[in-house]
Amino acid sequence: MAPPSSAVPRASDPALDLALLRQVAMGSPQAMRDVYARCGGRCFAIALRLLPTHADAEEVLQEAFLEVWRRAREFNPERGGLEAWVTTIVRTRAIDRLRAQGTAARVVEGAVQQEPPVSAAPAAPDEAVSQEEARARVVAALAQLPPEQRAVVELAYFEGLSQREISERTGDPLGTVKTRARLALEKLGALLETLRPHA
Repeated sequence: MAPPSSAVPRASDPALDLALLRQVAMGSPQAMRDVYARCGGRCFAIALRLLPTHADAEEVLQEAFLEVWRRAREFNPERGGLEAWVTTIVRTRAIDRLRAQGTAARVVEGAVQQEPPVSAAPAAPDEAVSQEEARARVVAALAQLPPEQRAVVELAYFEGLSQREISERTGDPLGTVKTRARLALEKLGALLETLRPHA
């Protein structure tokens, strides 16, 4: 995922935030792009401020937005706006990276100035069918990826591994894992769009 260009910040509207994240949870590539356009610039700035290198910031940004996609249905606007929720995920990922790299404890503790994670909100009954259809679309899209790209997405999505952890698990170079993740996410976006039901 390329670093975002600076975007004009928008004030959060709880109803619109919730609707947007519900679309993400149902596999909408456009909704995911909207979230990235809205939050990506600020999130990248946070990652750059917390992490030692530009490459670390880029990797954390990609991991964080994959987590947003995975956890979209957990968003609860009563606990804060969309930007606050997404930036919390980015900070958490960045802090995890700092700890994994053995960064001094004072740097980590200084960075942990964030709201607690939003607790999962149960899906409304009328959303169950839509969510099941969305999961089916994701499974169908994953099945069409090349095996090596599918493996990277599955390890990140289902096991929550970072790209560095995937590299260690598979034995592939980190650069290769990053490339596969980027290509897989691009292909998934296109595949999910073609698999999206049209009225």
